Amino acid sequence: MSILVKALPAPKPRTKESVKIALLFAGILVVMAVAQLFTFEEFLVLINRFHLPFSPELIYAVGPLIVVSEVFALPFLLRMRLSTAFRYLSMFLSWLAASLWLFISLWLAISYVPVETVGFLGTVINFMPGWSSVFISVALVILTIWSSWGLWPGKTSKK
Repeated sequence: MSILVKALPAPKPRTKESVKIALLFAGILVVMAVAQLFTFEEFLVLINRFHLPFSPELIYAVGPLIVVSEVFALPFLLRMRLSTAFRYLSMFLSWLAASLWLFISLWLAISYVPVETVGFLGTVINFMPGWSSVFISVALVILTIWSSWGLWPGKTSKK
């Protein structure tokens, strides 16, 4: 019996398309995370200007939580050798990143907060808040669902 965690190869994907979708989603998350980290101080100020319905302490935690979830979602999406627990955590973080962006873009579209960018790419490139940002967030959620379904880390039942 070993107390050390073993890194296992990724389970066989359900379809080849789900691997391609996961790679596309991973590429999008890499671009987003790099752009957000490039101007991280301004990104935190931008998140604070959204006037999210959280406590002030939690608002300052949202920015780092977004970036961390985007970065740590990559091992699942890239099908790296991981422990089973970390594979599930990485999959959950991909859900969290997409859900946070959906919440933020919906909040900005509904509350009409006067900000110059949503923050998908940090403050490097301005992307106006509105329903187009909500549709992009919905696309991220769809990519997350498709990737999770196709690369599910648990045992799948055979028909």
